[in-house]
Amino acid sequence: MTLSLPIAPEANELLNSSSLALLSAMLLDQQIPLERAFAAPYELAKRLGHDLDAEELADYDPEALVGIFSRTPALHRFPKAMAKRVQELCRVLVDQYGGDAARVWIEAGTGEELLKRVGALPGFGDQKAKIFVALLGKGLDVQPEGWRDAAGVYGEEGSHRSVADIVDEDSLARVRAYKQEAKRAAKK
Repeated sequence: MTLSLPIAPEANELLNSSSLALLSAMLLDQQIPLERAFAAPYELAKRLGHDLDAEELADYDPEALVGIFSRTPALHRFPKAMAKRVQELCRVLVDQYGGDAARVWIEAGTGEELLKRVGALPGFGDQKAKIFVALLGKGLDVQPEGWRDAAGVYGEEGSHRSVADIVDEDSLARVRAYKQEAKRAAKK
């Protein structure tokens, strides 16, 4: 299985071939459209001139990295804060996983352990961690025992709650409709 989000084919290809790109995209998925967040690692790789590397990004000059994130069009609505978060993520990946982002999920023996590992990453709160576990399970067949339970409602089959459920424009529209309804219900 591979991810097939409604973004440029090259960006999808990078998300499917680079665990770091996938983790970074999920990290960036806040306060901007998800298409922009999930395409940002591809744009970052283009600006760097090569594939993403956790060790390089962990050691990158922070101000220079902010400059890369800020270049027009900016990679995120908050380029300075998100450059810092991506760098923090990369530092954890280097320190705890030898720079290999895939080890976060490859070495998880259960869904609960996977959720704990993802939730311990910088910028991954409880909800984002559950969504990422669901994305791994639904989109990439990373399905350790108990992954659906660990993902909570985001792991439900046939749901349209998050990026984990998006495979085309139609499913994107369904997820957006769900989120708008949830916002309306929360306001009541």
